Parts: sequence; structure tokens; C-alpha cells
Amino acid sequence: MRIGELSRRTGVRTHQLRYYEAQGLLDVARRSNGYREFDEGAVLRVRQIRHLLDAGLSSEDIAYVLPCAVGEEPQLPGCVELLTAMRSRLRRLEDQMARLARSRSALAGYIAVAEQVGGESYPPLDGATAETVPA
Repeated sequence: MRIGELSRRTGVRTHQLRYYEAQGLLDVARRSNGYREFDEGAVLRVRQIRHLLDAGLSSEDIAYVLPCAVGEEPQLPGCVELLTAMRSRLRRLEDQMARLARSRSALAGYIAVAEQVGGESYPPLDGATAETVPA
């Protein structure tokens, strides 16, 4: 199947499919006219990639785990190397979440103080207007 059909069948845009190919996540053959030709297995592979991306894995992480993937969602074997890689990624996500929580808390504190103090009028930030900013 050509890239347009793979896109239609998976709901993934063609530029994303080309990216997966460039990252080595998706195998593709080339016709003599240069067109990409995907086999039926590409549909499952793209769905696996999407699920793994949704889990927060990077394309590098996915390249590592994808050969072990079974099924659409996919299931991954519990081998030591794979578990170590996924636990490492989970720790990175938890660290990011903790940093975001601290940033959110600090920003909420600044907002609370600013609402109490009041002050000068400033131009809108990030396109916000007085009507769109919650009181």
C-alpha cells in the first residue's frame, strides 16, 4: 500500500509516517518510480508506535522496544533490559511531573499575591485579555 492509504487506515498524517520511517521505526520498500510501498504489517506497526508515543516513550525508546512488541496496544515481554529501559523512562517522566507541579504551585502563588496587591495595567500576555482571564 502507498503512504496515503496507510495514513487513511491508521489516522496518522503522512509527514508523521515519513518521520517514523526516517527514525527506523517503520520499514518501507521503494518502487522503481520512487513511491513508498508498505506491507500489511505497517498498519499494526504504526498503531504500536502511536500507543508507545502516547505512553511517553521517545522515538529512540520505541526503536529499542518495538522489535519485542506484540499486538496493537502492544504487550512487551518482561526481560531485564526492557524493564530497565522502561523504568528509566518512567523516572524521567516522574521527574518532569514533579518539576511541572513545582512550577504550577509557584505560578499559582504569584497569581494569588498579584490579585491581592493589584497595580498597574500591563499589555496582555500570551494573547489573554481581561475578558478571558479568570477572576
